[in-house]
Amino acid sequence: MTKEFNPLPAAAGGIVVPRPCVVTWVVPVLNEEHRIASSIPKLAGALDGIQELGRNWEIVVADNGSTDGTSQEAARISARDGRVRCLRMEERGRGRALRRAWSESDAEALAYADVDLSTDLRHLPELLLAVWRGECDVAIGSRLVPGARIRRGWLRGTLSRVYNVLTRLLLRTRIRDLQCGFKVIRGTVARQLLPLVDNDHWFFDTELVILAERAGFRVREFPVRWVEDTDSRVRVWSTVDEDLRGITRLRRELPSKVRQCRQRADFKGKGNLD
Repeated sequence: MTKEFNPLPAAAGGIVVPRPCVVTWVVPVLNEEHRIASSIPKLAGALDGIQELGRNWEIVVADNGSTDGTSQEAARISARDGRVRCLRMEERGRGRALRRAWSESDAEALAYADVDLSTDLRHLPELLLAVWRGECDVAIGSRLVPGARIRRGWLRGTLSRVYNVLTRLLLRTRIRDLQCGFKVIRGTVARQLLPLVDNDHWFFDTELVILAERAGFRVREFPVRWVEDTDSRVRVWSTVDEDLRGITRLRRELPSKVRQCRQRADFKGKGNLD
């Protein structure tokens, strides 16, 4: 049953700073001054286009260690729209940025998108509303399920497929694409899982989603249109090394982490230690 949502009234100038808000959408950035001037307004426009949300959302530009003018540009965007704010962190790490921004939010849904907007924003309402309406607890944009349409180079495409095959075999997951930078999670679920996620970098997504699935939360993949960013900040081979180490660690620690999750007073999942 769809919720009835009452949007906040517009403040002077038509801009609302929601507290609390329905969704906190985080964009982790590192030296992305040249991108956020266009990508953040595009994301804001997509969120404004979801009628069910009204104007009750926020975007957090999570700057983790930039040395260019990223934070200053984020401040300029925020001055024009108070629903956009900048979170500045000196330490780097996409997972660290997501953890901090999500942990500080009391929104019903928490989400993130990569700043390059490689995933077509037309999928944003589908994932967000699936979580908000209670159809799933975690919604994942997927490039590897039937119906997905992607354009990417041979090397990164091959490495991505090999990685996801390894995770499915070694971590016994049904999820086909753990790495796509386009995800939405129910706020209550995130608050149960985040204390148990150790990785602060690129493996953060895999650890969070696998833990959610194994703990019994409903994880659903949505096919997306996705175009590779040729100016990516991802260091391919160091990321591969981190991911392999992460798989090995998580395979060993997963049963204990699921038990810890089930022992939490606020745990709402079904749990699965197999």
